[in-house]
Amino acid sequence: MEFLASTFKRSEEGNAFNILNWDYLQIIAVLFLSAVGLIFISSIGEQVGSAASALFFEKQLKWLGLGAVVWAACSFVNVKSRLFFIFSILFYIATAVLLAAVLKFGLRIYGATRWLNIAGIRIQPSELAKPALALMLGVIFSRLSVNSWKGFFAGFAALLLPFLLILKEPDLGSAAILIPLYIGIVFISRLRWKYLIVATVAAVVVGGAVIANEAMQIKPLLKKYQINRIKVFINPDSDRLRTGYNAYQARLAVGSGGINGKGIGEGTQNTLGFLPHTVSNNDFIFSVIAKETGFVGCTFLLFGYLLLFISILRTAVVTDNEFCRCFAVGTGIVFFSHVFINIGMSIGITPVTGLPLPLVSYGGSSLLVNMASLGLLQSIYRRRPERESFYKKMN
Repeated sequence: MEFLASTFKRSEEGNAFNILNWDYLQIIAVLFLSAVGLIFISSIGEQVGSAASALFFEKQLKWLGLGAVVWAACSFVNVKSRLFFIFSILFYIATAVLLAAVLKFGLRIYGATRWLNIAGIRIQPSELAKPALALMLGVIFSRLSVNSWKGFFAGFAALLLPFLLILKEPDLGSAAILIPLYIGIVFISRLRWKYLIVATVAAVVVGGAVIANEAMQIKPLLKKYQINRIKVFINPDSDRLRTGYNAYQARLAVGSGGINGKGIGEGTQNTLGFLPHTVSNNDFIFSVIAKETGFVGCTFLLFGYLLLFISILRTAVVTDNEFCRCFAVGTGIVFFSHVFINIGMSIGITPVTGLPLPLVSYGGSSLLVNMASLGLLQSIYRRRPERESFYKKMN
């Protein structure tokens, strides 16, 4: 009872239970993007016509229902409480254990070991690593200065552990997401410019060494298929029939959508199987949307994400808590990176990495993690300081 009282207590400062204090911009964006996902997952299932594909809509609907419950529960958690602070540390440790367990007991699908089967439910711990790292960095930098050696190395160690475990799966895309997350949180934690310059130079040197190592194959870190994807990204026409096939068909789908699209359910790339059904409802769902709704539909989709980004950025600005600000910025960077890379895969400006389009792509682990993160942001927004006192502090 003491835990519940501390974690779900009413915040006098933010008047958290006042219905007028809810972030309705976030709610509108989430409802819109989730609806888009359902519409096109259903459309793809009907086009393919197989029993398995038809079940995708039902499964996604169930995941959304569970996600709504998770969102609601997280939106009432007092993120500023000491117990949630402790929970964040334990959550990070548990996530690291799950990532290590994947390497030993994980399911191997499509050449990668990224999933655990727990009680008949398949989960992807690399999705948990993103909010876990954001929370852990918030814990560290709200207690230690990022400009101290202790704070800097503690934060870097928090990044390195999940990064290496995810890279080992291998899941280069999810591992890469952790880097801008870390950089963003370090930056807003008021890293001094001289340290920023030193860190930038060090990153360039290390990055150059890694690229040289991969190019000369001295002790390569990347798998052969990952190197092939990068080669195809640099030269899209080098292997259209194998490694570059999905990306090529995705670009064709986007380019042929025109202004208004071909109509929902009329996308020939997906209908005729040119864009494989194994990726059309998750990794390359944007290509289907572009093909069937055209430039107009893509514009509305991007506007929905813009509303979500504004909501997340506003939450980061209005909170008076450093821990909460770090988590909000980290979450915003994760969402932006996913959207940029996923859409970039479909139009040929980023390599194919298998990252889902948030709230739109089919999948349970990603959806639940996103809904939980957004629920916590809703809690942070509703527990913001009163407007007048906040602006007095700012001035």
